[in-house]
Amino acid sequence: MDQKTRAALKKDKFVTTTTHGLEWASENRQTLMVNGAILLVVVLVAIVSAIFYNSRSEAASVAFGAAMQAYQTPLAQSGEAVPPGMTTYSSAAERAKAAGALFQAVADKYGMTPDGRNARYFAGLTYIEAGQNQQAEDTLKKVAGSWDSSLAALAKFALAQLYHNTGRDPEAIDLYNQLSAKPTATVPYGLAQLQLADLYQSEGKADAAKNIYASLKDKDAKGAAGMTAAEKLNSTQAPVPAH
Repeated sequence: MDQKTRAALKKDKFVTTTTHGLEWASENRQTLMVNGAILLVVVLVAIVSAIFYNSRSEAASVAFGAAMQAYQTPLAQSGEAVPPGMTTYSSAAERAKAAGALFQAVADKYGMTPDGRNARYFAGLTYIEAGQNQQAEDTLKKVAGSWDSSLAALAKFALAQLYHNTGRDPEAIDLYNQLSAKPTATVPYGLAQLQLADLYQSEGKADAAKNIYASLKDKDAKGAAGMTAAEKLNSTQAPVPAH
């Protein structure tokens, strides 16, 4: 086969392929247009969603900052003059109620954002400080059941302390054991174990507490939890001075 013939065949093949392609495109034009429109809509929805989410995240951040500012407001001292325009609180409970309402509002409005999730956790803490134990438990349970393991661990830790302070030690022990089994950066193994040992100590279960302290001392000899455990272990073994 000479060069001219091969060139002619290649040309014919190209023309045939192009023709088929144009025919296919013509026959499927409606489908192509629909698919293109769908793709355009998907892209537009993604862009609008991102803009909307960023806008809500910024608004949540501002609202969370205002709630945190209220939570950190110094308490008014008796007889101390308050500067004009400055908000003050006479007690920690009063401040907690005011800040808690702000945190709860952020959580309710922006619950899908990081600041909204953090706000719900802080709302639980303020309920505890305000003496509203049932609201605190309900709120912290929601956070404890979230997919954010770090924040959920903090909520479980706060719940365990609430349970202990309200005479529900078995539930507190269960939570400390859960936290020990699945430690996180926010509530590491050593911290959960120290709290569990302190709880046992408060119940008069000295042997159980000592076992935990001894174990932590061996496992984390140079870490903060291990050194704290060693100090507590030494204090429990110190001889009682004679009178």
